[in-house]
This record gives sequence, structure tokens and C-alpha cells, in this order.
Amino acid sequence: MFVSEPIDLPPPFTLVRLRESRDAFAHAIDIAEESGAGTLTHVGRFDLAEFAVVLEPSEPLRSARRAFYAAMVALTDALRARAPPNKEITIEWPDAIRVDGGLVGGGRLGWPSSAKENEPPGWLVFGAMIRTVAAADKEPGVYPLASALDQEGFGETGAVQVTQGFARHLMRVLDAWQVDGFDGIARDFLSRLERERQSSRAIDGNGDLLVRRIEAETTDRHDLRKALAAPSWLDAKLGGPRL
Repeated sequence: MFVSEPIDLPPPFTLVRLRESRDAFAHAIDIAEESGAGTLTHVGRFDLAEFAVVLEPSEPLRSARRAFYAAMVALTDALRARAPPNKEITIEWPDAIRVDGGLVGGGRLGWPSSAKENEPPGWLVFGAMIRTVAAADKEPGVYPLASALDQEGFGETGAVQVTQGFARHLMRVLDAWQVDGFDGIARDFLSRLERERQSSRAIDGNGDLLVRRIEAETTDRHDLRKALAAPSWLDAKLGGPRL
């Protein structure tokens, strides 16, 4: 049986440990209203960092969804802090995370089904999965679009280190949002997307991605709410990131 290491979270986080067969994201949604902001559910798995955190935004839902970008910045910062030199960690909009092009996981966002767009939701839940260890029966190169932290030279970085790092970086990012506004978070997030030639990008007030094609003088809008409906990186049958 896999035994989890102790997890050291800063206040105001409250840890809820779950057995390997549980779903951190689903459980966080189930207890969000009762448990409140800062509740962090964590599943003890040797091959995945799987966790979810409850947030309580004060903004209307339509703009509060931008918390997803803040959490993705925190998650990629946690990985950058443990990565070998010159490792490229990028986000495939809006939710997938790649290391040197290989998919390692991503984030997702949930909110109450009864929440109205123009009112603050009772809660948001950000959930994440990062593949830390490649499957033992998978030879390198068999799945060239997928990867794991151990294959990318992250050493002993496992679920505990990723979770702890995320919590600390999330506090910093949310503090920066409160003090300086969302613009800095938007810049950080956009800088982590794969570059597109002859285009500029911005995040609208409702979280939509705006891509301006310089030569064509047109702007494409990518709907964040629709994009978050089904995580692009998740294989529901596998219970983890796609291979």
C-alpha cells in the first residue's frame, strides 16, 4: 500500500486527505459549501499529484472564473521551481500543462450549477492533476505527446512537493491580484502559452481569450466557460492525464 508523506500547507489551507480511489475534485465540490475557502483535498497516489482547493470569490461569476488563470499560474510556478534548468513549461489554453511539449496534466474549475453569471458564486473549486511518474509498463517514446515529471528530470519531485508548492504560490498570486489587480496575472498566464506568430493575446473581463491576428486585423474570441466544461487533458477512463 502506498503511504503518503506528510503535507505541510501554510495557513489558511485546511487539508483533507482522501484514499487513492477517491476523486479530489469531486469531493471538494461535494464539501465546498460546508467546508469553505482554503479547504484542500488531496488524494494519496504515487503516480499523480491530485488535489483541489475551494475558493470563495467576491466577484460575480462571469469575472470570478478568472481565478482559474491565477491557479494555473500558481501551478506552473510550482513546477518551474522544481524543474531542471532550461525546461520549457507551457500552458495549452486554457487548461493543459506541457513540459518540453509532453502533456503532464492540467487544471479544471467547478462552480455551483445554480450560480448566476451576474452574482458571486457560493464557491469555486480548482482541481489539478500532474503526472509525476510514468507508468512502469510504458516504454519511453511509445506515447510521444505525453510525459511525467520523472521522465523530465524532476528528480524526487512527487505529489507532496507539487501540492505544497502550489499552495504557497497560490497565496502569492491571489495576494498580488488583490493588491495590484488582475493585469499582472493575465500577463503571467499569457506568457506561458505557446507563442503564435503575427498575433497578440489578451484576457477579457469575463475570462475569454482574445487573439488578434495582426496581418488579418481580426480578433478571435475563445469562450472560457465553454472551454472549462470538459478538461482537454483528462482521460476519464484512465482517471488521469491523457496518454
